[in-house]
Amino acid sequence: MLVGLGKPDDAAVWRLDDDQALVVTVDFFTPVVDTPYEYGAIAAANALSDLYAMGARPIFALNVAAMPANLPSEMIVEIMRGGAEKVREAGAAIAGGHSVQDPEPKYGLVAIGLAQTSDLITKANGKPGDLLVLSKPLGTGVTTTALKNGMCSPGDAQQAIMWMSRLNRLAARIALENKVRAGTDITGYGLLGHALELAEASQVGLQVWLSSIPFLHGVVDYARKGNFPGGSVDNRRFFGG
Repeated sequence: MLVGLGKPDDAAVWRLDDDQALVVTVDFFTPVVDTPYEYGAIAAANALSDLYAMGARPIFALNVAAMPANLPSEMIVEIMRGGAEKVREAGAAIAGGHSVQDPEPKYGLVAIGLAQTSDLITKANGKPGDLLVLSKPLGTGVTTTALKNGMCSPGDAQQAIMWMSRLNRLAARIALENKVRAGTDITGYGLLGHALELAEASQVGLQVWLSSIPFLHGVVDYARKGNFPGGSVDNRRFFGG
């Protein structure tokens, strides 16, 4: 085991031989948008992003689904189709999965990938002088909360959906080509939470300039109106902000 509970990261890593490692993650969540297909695509892209963040290439995935008994089968099919097509876009395949009944829909993937052991990207490999680079603009949590509250414009909603469902494949390829060895996937803990994890694991400090952070259109206005996801309150309390 190269990466496991002893040094938590975006995925677990098991050495196969001197050159290759198996990279495995699981991720799922409740709907963040109203359209089933886009929900499935976003959930799949989110799970696959853990592999890309570790420098791995997705090879296959398993569906993880919890659906209400009264949810129309057509909606479930669309969720699964969105996930399957996103996995196919990543060059991988859905190989199976598991489902249960639950009052609130939940969908995601167990995602499995391969990585060269010499190319692994982890939270613990940061070095003084490294630059922090974001592959996507921030603010999807605020935008989707504004959408749920009926305060998000259609254009801003579509922009957020586009970014959330976009694979980090190109960013991962560029990172590997430039021999990046430290990184992480920014999701539930937000930029500061995940940056703190990276800094602590690498035993370095981080400087972040607010003016340099890319945000989705409309995010600042939505935030000023109080459209924060529930997890942001927990994050602030946990990380001492």
